[in-house]
Amino acid sequence: MEIPMPYFVDIGGTPANEPCAQLGQTPNFDVLNKLEVLAYKYAIIARYGSPPAGCRLTGLSNRHDFGRYVSLVLHVENELDEAVSAYAEAVEEGLGTWLEAGFRAPVEYDDATATIVQSDPLEILVSAFHVTRPSPDGSFPIADFETLHRNLAAAFPDEAAVASARLTEAATA
Repeated sequence: MEIPMPYFVDIGGTPANEPCAQLGQTPNFDVLNKLEVLAYKYAIIARYGSPPAGCRLTGLSNRHDFGRYVSLVLHVENELDEAVSAYAEAVEEGLGTWLEAGFRAPVEYDDATATIVQSDPLEILVSAFHVTRPSPDGSFPIADFETLHRNLAAAFPDEAAVASARLTEAATA
């Protein structure tokens, strides 16, 4: 059976083993859900790199009995391309935790409250750049950080420059 083009691979709203905003239960759900999906998109890019031409990561609004929610999807336009097919296969399981991509959760949850830790997209990325940064000698304290840092820098060069400038400024202060 052929899959009609284009199609979507639903990756979810956050890494699978992380708490997240719950539709119909979490106050301010819409804001939290969109923030988590944006951060998750960045985390997927850190782990797997930017999507190749022929597919893209985007939020998809879904209807539910309790309202609407957004999930991160890979919108596939050309599955016949080997790079697209390989990328779709790599990202379809998503991530288990934020740490797999060097990210901190943008929202923290306890019993009945949700606290936004970081809502500014620039700051979400700068934090990930700082977490995954190389040591002063250029080596990475955790080997996987090199891949994460490289993928983020390729996808977000302006944000990488901001993160680097802040580290330089802090070192000279």
